[in-house]
Amino acid sequence: MATHGYSAVETAVRKTLLPVCALSGVLVVTGFFFPLFVGSVIPGRAWLVAALLFFGSGLAYLALLPVEDEIDTGDDRQSAPYLLRVRHLSPLTELRRFLAQQDPLTFGVPVAVLALFFCAQFALPVATGRAVATAETLLLEELGWVFLGAMVLCVAYCLFLLFGPWGDVRLGGPDAEPTYTYPTYFAMFFTAGIAAGIVFWGPAEALFHYRSPPPFFDVAPRSDAAVVAALTYALFHWGLSAWSAYLVIGVPIAYFTYQRGAPLRVSTILAPFLGVDGLSGRWATLVDVLAIFATIGGIATSIAFVAQQFLAGIDFQWGVAYGDLGPVVFVAGLTLIYVVSAESGVQRGIRRISGVNLALFGLFALLLVGVGPRSAVVDVGTAALGSYLGNFVPMSFFFDGPWVAAWTVWNWSWWFSWAPFAGLFLAALSKGRRVRTVVLTGGVATSAATVVWFVLVGGTSLSLQHSGRADILGTIEAYGGSEAVAGFPLLAALPLSRLLVFCFLALIVVFIVTSADTSTLVVSILATRRELAPTSGSILFWGLVQGSVAVGVLLVGGGEALQAVAVLTGGPFALLALVALAGLTLSFYRTEGFDRPWLPWLSAFPTVPALPRTLGPDDPPEPSRETDDTGDADAPPEDD
Repeated sequence: MATHGYSAVETAVRKTLLPVCALSGVLVVTGFFFPLFVGSVIPGRAWLVAALLFFGSGLAYLALLPVEDEIDTGDDRQSAPYLLRVRHLSPLTELRRFLAQQDPLTFGVPVAVLALFFCAQFALPVATGRAVATAETLLLEELGWVFLGAMVLCVAYCLFLLFGPWGDVRLGGPDAEPTYTYPTYFAMFFTAGIAAGIVFWGPAEALFHYRSPPPFFDVAPRSDAAVVAALTYALFHWGLSAWSAYLVIGVPIAYFTYQRGAPLRVSTILAPFLGVDGLSGRWATLVDVLAIFATIGGIATSIAFVAQQFLAGIDFQWGVAYGDLGPVVFVAGLTLIYVVSAESGVQRGIRRISGVNLALFGLFALLLVGVGPRSAVVDVGTAALGSYLGNFVPMSFFFDGPWVAAWTVWNWSWWFSWAPFAGLFLAALSKGRRVRTVVLTGGVATSAATVVWFVLVGGTSLSLQHSGRADILGTIEAYGGSEAVAGFPLLAALPLSRLLVFCFLALIVVFIVTSADTSTLVVSILATRRELAPTSGSILFWGLVQGSVAVGVLLVGGGEALQAVAVLTGGPFALLALVALAGLTLSFYRTEGFDRPWLPWLSAFPTVPALPRTLGPDDPPEPSRETDDTGDADAPPEDD
């Protein structure tokens, strides 16, 4: 057992953060309870900085609190607990080792592609936008059936794992114990996988469907029937299907990592076909490169859009100007927060902030239940949930016209593009869990929490809009059609609006931090040479890359283009998801057995390379491991 967080530097930083949090908190609270001070006494930009200091210093202090780490990482460099630990080295050692320990391809290719994209966006914005739009149209409209079919298979396979005999397989062997408690396990995966999208789209998506109903239901816009149809499709886009995309990547990675000794990488899904030794080849490297690019593109554009949402809330609430540098200041502050959280590691920042996120999520939901239109929300929510369950299968296959391409297919491609990052993190957390528990947590429990949120927030926004108590759609149009502002007129129409807005702004910050810190850690693992845990320098570099891309989106423009490019990676991962579930099925059938002759045709595939099994207590030890670039033997992660 080791104690982390007692270094002189971290102790000094913690002592500084407390008074900063207290002083900035006074300004923030003053702004909420005495709003006339904001804009007149306190300039808008100063209040923005104070808000960032308050949220950031509080979260950073929480992340840097010391912890007694009881997780036994052992000497296995392929183990997830070891790879999730951030190695703390001296600055000179950090600088010397940083480039030497990066994988040349998984490190260099994403950086080069992102740099070329922004150069093209800056020099030839029209041509770049046109090329991306053409590719996006081809993928979403002409090949949309690929996403629909892949998602249906993912859902079916997850249900099979949930109820089938292979759900009893324990990842890591029969005697393996879970690394994290169940509440921590659920909190970390849910908050990392959903990001701030649940806050961004929760008040807005159902309203857009209410204004332009989905053709599947054939109802009149803004009618009573459109209310139920709108919420039904919001639940459909954020429910079981979405989370299944993560599972079909995460479960194979977990299985081959813990049962067969494969490395903790996205390319491990190819292990049944390439073998463990073949995972260092060009096909596996290509998968990891795509995973890094999709993760950075998805997280960076989310950070940029969340910045717009946060600033739209400040503008709506107080009518203050924050200038052109406002978004840049927000992204810079946010980057500092999630880099500190990621650098502190899973056992400290990532775990704790996830817990705060889930608690704040529950508090906001309870407040909304207390002050919102409960009867209307219950009525529309019950009807929409019944419609969602009853129409799930036909909606999953419905592909008719541009509406489905713009909404359903686009959502499926977005979820598939996030699947490598979220799937790998799920795999890293799942040692000692049964496959059934992983599916129940990563698919059913997460879907249930998401559905509850959309019923509460989406149902409230629909009720207020349909009854005329608030014109949320009118406010969206007044802000140039930006859905970023949707939540604020909703909350302004309810009692305790100031408290609700405060919690909502806090949720925006905390949700994106819990995704960005995890994505920074995951990308650092993928870009670092195999069997080496990422260092603080790697965390800092990739965190700054994500923040820089978000700033580039805001300053150079091209946010929609970059988001579209990130979504385009969903196409390859939709196909790779099918490859992953096929390989997992073959491996399950051959190594775990099958007590019913449902799939006798699997015996026709005798050429799948055998994978080494996990060593047991009576097995001889593995050969000695390689030394790192300094010639030193492997050692546990160092602390400052």
